[in-house]
Amino acid sequence: MKSYRKELWFDVPTRRAFINITPQVEACLEESGILEGLVLVNAMHITASVFINDDESGLHQDYEQWLEKLAPHEPVSRYRHNRTGEDNGDAHLKRQVMGREVVVAITGGRLDFGPWEQIFYGEFDGRRKKRVLVKLIGE
Repeated sequence: MKSYRKELWFDVPTRRAFINITPQVEACLEESGILEGLVLVNAMHITASVFINDDESGLHQDYEQWLEKLAPHEPVSRYRHNRTGEDNGDAHLKRQVMGREVVVAITGGRLDFGPWEQIFYGEFDGRRKKRVLVKLIGE
């Protein structure tokens, strides 16, 4: 069995963003030479996420509005976490809802997606470097 590991780095200039990272994950798959197996893609920071969904701008706007209703950024005083001097209590909650990682099957050297599925990096407290781990295992 082979394994492959790579870190993808992001430095999002805004507080929040959704970035389609499918091409980067596909490049990792190609570099790995793995034809059958699994890929794990996970955010290595507690205020970011990795998730699978459709790459449609209206959906991304819906996510933004929905998440802001669930865990509004302001007032920052609403979050006990922010008493530590941070202002990102909402980002921790948004990450919890959107998830830490995804696992995708690899079949015939390709990501084995359903219709419209793509992998996204969700940033909820940007403006600094963060990483995503891509770990492939298989034959």
